[in-house]
Amino acid sequence: MGAFNRRSEAVKITGIEDDTRTRILQAALGLFARQGYEGTTTKDLAAAAHVAEGTLFRHFSNKKAILIEVATSGWVEILTDLLTELSEMSSYKAVAQVMGRRMLRLQESSDIMRVCFMEAQFHPELREKIQSEVISKMTHVAEGFFETAIARGIYRPMNPKIVAQVFLGMFAIAGFSHGTIMEPSASPQALQEMAEGIADIFLRGVLVQE
Repeated sequence: MGAFNRRSEAVKITGIEDDTRTRILQAALGLFARQGYEGTTTKDLAAAAHVAEGTLFRHFSNKKAILIEVATSGWVEILTDLLTELSEMSSYKAVAQVMGRRMLRLQESSDIMRVCFMEAQFHPELREKIQSEVISKMTHVAEGFFETAIARGIYRPMNPKIVAQVFLGMFAIAGFSHGTIMEPSASPQALQEMAEGIADIFLRGVLVQE
């Protein structure tokens, strides 16, 4: 009975620790998006997460480690969703549907997009982490997807890695567009129209076919 109680207590402590870590990351995401990394102190982070400042350093070695975790975990979730949608596409021409759904979902992820776009240019270690842990892996998976389409004669022969890089680049720009290219309050119809335009350019280019 005593061993069972000890195991139960250990599970409870682990759950509390996981919850604390999640609260820290969620607080950091909001603060970094609004105030920037440099404008956010560890005191700010602790207050927003409702923990003691020392608790931050039980979970993370320093503030930079929190930034890197926030950015990489957010991107993994976003791009994993994208690749899941690619694998479930009804056809290789249904890019507009995928892009439209992703753009609507990315409005919910505006904070992580803002943190990544803004902070990666100032922190080489963050940029390298995103590249090695997220972008390279996602490009590899997307490359396989487009390689299959090329092999089946649906897409014209070209380097599938470049196709994957172009697609993921357009996806990132589209996801960030509601706060830059488009109005933040853009309607679902406007987002869908943009998604269809991007998909059309991706599939057919911009030149008149002779």
